[in-house]
Amino acid sequence: MLQCIFLLSDSGEVILEKQLTGHRVDRSICNWFWDHAISQPDSFKQQPVIASPTHYLFQVFREGITFLACTQVEMPPLMAIEFLCRVADVINGYLGGLNEDSIKDNFVIVYELLDEMIDNGFPLTTEPNILQEMIAPPNIVSKVLSVVTGNSSNVSDTLSGSTASCVPWRTADPKYANNEVYVDLIEQMDATINRDGVLVKCEINGEVQVNSHITGLPDLTLSFVNPSILDDVRFHPCVRFRPWESNQILSFVPPDGQFKLMNYRVRKLKSTPIYVKPQLTSDSGTCRLSVMVGLRNDPGKAVDSVTVHFQLPPCILSADLTSTHGTVNILSNKTCTWSIGRIPKDKSPSMSGTLVLETGLERLHVFPTFQVDFRIMGVALSGLQIDKLDLKTVPYRFYKGFRALTRAGEFEVRS
Repeated sequence: MLQCIFLLSDSGEVILEKQLTGHRVDRSICNWFWDHAISQPDSFKQQPVIASPTHYLFQVFREGITFLACTQVEMPPLMAIEFLCRVADVINGYLGGLNEDSIKDNFVIVYELLDEMIDNGFPLTTEPNILQEMIAPPNIVSKVLSVVTGNSSNVSDTLSGSTASCVPWRTADPKYANNEVYVDLIEQMDATINRDGVLVKCEINGEVQVNSHITGLPDLTLSFVNPSILDDVRFHPCVRFRPWESNQILSFVPPDGQFKLMNYRVRKLKSTPIYVKPQLTSDSGTCRLSVMVGLRNDPGKAVDSVTVHFQLPPCILSADLTSTHGTVNILSNKTCTWSIGRIPKDKSPSMSGTLVLETGLERLHVFPTFQVDFRIMGVALSGLQIDKLDLKTVPYRFYKGFRALTRAGEFEVRS
C-alpha cells in the first residue's frame, strides 16, 4: 500500500504532492532523499528501491522529473515501480510531454488522474483508454470554459462503460470508417567495447508497439518467424499467456489506439553495425587524439543521426579538434560532441586534434569513454521478423502495416 506520491524537479523542488491514505507523510522525506541523491549522484538514482530511516521509497526518473512513492508497510516493490511507470506514461500522454512547466500548468488534471488511478494506496484504474473517457485531456476549449464558468473539473459525469467490460483496456464499441493496424518493432542496442576493440557485451532491448483502429471487438494474432531468440518477454495485460507459452503466438484483443504490446531482450549478439576506433597518445604535456567511425556490417539501410559524445578529463586545459565529416562542439564543462549525421559508404569519417594537459603533467592517465548514438530506419538488428498478423471475430477486411527502427542505447567504447 502506497501512502504518498511526490513529483520532484531536477533541482529537488517538490512540484506535486499527493497523500493517498489517512496517514500523512511529511515532506521532510523529500529532503532526506535529495540530500542522499546529491551525495551519491550516480549510484543513488540507479536504485529503484531505497530504505530510509522511516519509509521505503520507490523512485522512477523520467525526463528530469523524479516520481517518488513512499510506504511504511511491506509491499511488492515491482508493483510500486510499475505503477509509477504507468503514472509517468499517462501524464506524458495527457500533457504531450513531461516537464515541470506542463505539470504546473495542469495541476488539476494531474490530481484528477491520480484520484482515479489509485484508491487508498492501491492501484485502481491505470488504462489510458478508460482514463480518457473519464477525464478529458487538456485543450484550449476546456481551459477557456473553465475560466468562463469557473468549473475547472475535467471529470465526466458518467462512468466509463469500459470499467465493467471483460476487456477494460479497450474503449467501449469504437467505430471507424477505415480499419487499420500498424505494428512497429523498436529496438535499442546496448554494447560495450573495450580499449582493444573487443566486443564485451552486445544485446538488444526491444518493444512491439501497436497502433490499432478497428471497429467493434477484434481478436488479433501476431506471430514471428524466429520467436526462439527472445528473452525476458513482458506483455501488455491484453495478451493471452497460454497461446504464447504453447506456440509462441501473441493472441490479444487490442486497446483502441497506440499501446505497447510487449517488451523483449535478445542477448549475446556478435557484432555492431558501426565501429568507433579511438587512439590517444600523450607526451611532453600534450595528447594527440584520433577517432575513426565507419560501417562494420552494412545493415542494408542508411545509418543516420550518428553522434559521438565524450567527456574530457579534468586535467585537460584546452582542446583543438577538427573532423573530416560533421561538426565538433566543445562545451564549457569539457563535454565534446561530434555530430556526424549519416555515415557515407565510400569514406569513414574521422576526428583528430590536440589536447593540452595542465602544467606539470607529462602524460594523460585518465582516458575518456566514448558514448555513441545512431539510428537505423527499417531494420531490426536483433533479427526478429514478423510472420503474419491475422484478425478473427470481425468479418470485414483491414489494412495492416509493419515498420522497424533500431537506435543506440548504452553504446560505449572505452579508450
